[in-house]
Amino acid sequence: MSSVNFGSHRLVVGAHYGMRDWLMQRVTAVLMAVFTVIVIAQLVFSKGPIGYELWAGIFAAQWMKSLTFAVIIGMLWHVWVGMRNVFQDYVKPYAVRFVMHVFAIVWLTACGGWAIQVLWRL
Repeated sequence: MSSVNFGSHRLVVGAHYGMRDWLMQRVTAVLMAVFTVIVIAQLVFSKGPIGYELWAGIFAAQWMKSLTFAVIIGMLWHVWVGMRNVFQDYVKPYAVRFVMHVFAIVWLTACGGWAIQVLWRL
């Protein structure tokens, strides 16, 4: 018995890639939400005016710098997964999509570098 192929040959990569992206979006979103609650709680329970000194004090502790660093990396990853999926779903010409991917990677890397630089200056 011979095999008959209909249509074009497609490479099936598996469903786990979508699951990984879905899970990463949820994990990073929870991380960002927890961080936001921590920062708001520190602002609400602080005394005195909200100014540079208060903000510098919130981010001065090493645990807070480490948590903020993790949130920055998580946010960059969260944004990248979302942008990449939108580009793949809605930008059909490969060359345009490639340029958009490269621009997004460069932009997100620059934003991450800037955010980390600001964090460690506090």
